[in-house]
Amino acid sequence: MEIYLIRHTTPAVEKGICYGQTDLELTENCEEEFEAILSKLPKEKEFQVITSPLKRCTQLAQTFSKTITLEPRLKELNFGDWEMQAWNDIPEEVMNPWMTDFVNVAVPNGESYVQLAARTQAFFEDLATSKNQKDMIIVSHAGPMRAFLAHVLDIPLKDSFKIKIQYGDVFHLKLVHENFQLITTVEL
Repeated sequence: MEIYLIRHTTPAVEKGICYGQTDLELTENCEEEFEAILSKLPKEKEFQVITSPLKRCTQLAQTFSKTITLEPRLKELNFGDWEMQAWNDIPEEVMNPWMTDFVNVAVPNGESYVQLAARTQAFFEDLATSKNQKDMIIVSHAGPMRAFLAHVLDIPLKDSFKIKIQYGDVFHLKLVHENFQLITTVEL
């Protein structure tokens, strides 16, 4: 099975704003970004499409297929009380515990990175053991993608932010005997 793991395109949000599971629109030039992504995929191939249920992913997913499967485990990190706040407005004393150990410490009324990694890994384990062998496009966010790629590359979660993932990036993987193999070269 061939898998194309794709990050959504640029969301319509000001720089410096903390967002995770807020359901944001995409920028006005999203169609151009969609075209750039399409140019990186095999032509004339039919895919099963699975996506995070957030608009910034579903909008892109619908360019690949009229039939998409929504998968909540592919959502971005839940930033809880920090959602849609400017990073600079979050008090240091509130942010410091998370900054010190973002892997294990949950955002107030949100989740930790290890929780995100667990739900993401559960999705990919289910995928690896499913009987479905149809080639697939998976549209998600940087957080779940980094957590999964760190697992595939055997990189500790605390170091996963070394994996560069830009808006619209496409990572090609193969599933062979329930193991994911990365075909794309990953920039660290």
